Parts: sequence; C-alpha cells; structure tokens
Amino acid sequence: MSDKVQPNPNEATTHDAQLAAEQIVSGQEKAPKVDFEADYAAAQQFSVSEIDRTEEGKTAAEAATAPKYEIPEPEKTT
Repeated sequence: MSDKVQPNPNEATTHDAQLAAEQIVSGQEKAPKVDFEADYAAAQQFSVSEIDRTEEGKTAAEAATAPKYEIPEPEKTT
C-alpha cells in the first residue's frame, strides 16, 4: 500500500523540512511515495542476523547473556 505524502509547511519541525514542504506544495518538487508495508518487510530482514537463525548463534547468545558471577542460593533462616 503506497501512501502519498501531504506535507504542511506550518507543521515542519526544521527549516529544511519547511523548505521541502513548501517546494512540494508549490509543485517545484514531487512528493515522495511511501510504501509502509514494503519498508516494514525490508526491516524484518534486518531484525535478525543469519547467525542468529543457527545453533551457533543460539550458543553465542547464551554465552553473551550468561551471568559473569555465580549467584549463591539463599540460605533459609529461622
């Protein structure tokens, strides 16, 4: 699903954004097309590396997150 960008120069947060919005509104520049679903699908490819999908990656993750110090069991007191 491709959405059309409809800029409002009054809502721009920076001077550059305001200039870009004014140029799009005046017709000097074309508005960029945004495809949120395609961007989301592409982002999913970067969310997990190839090694993380293997047993070697699982072992490396466990080693990286393992506690560095031994935690003793609490002693019961009366």
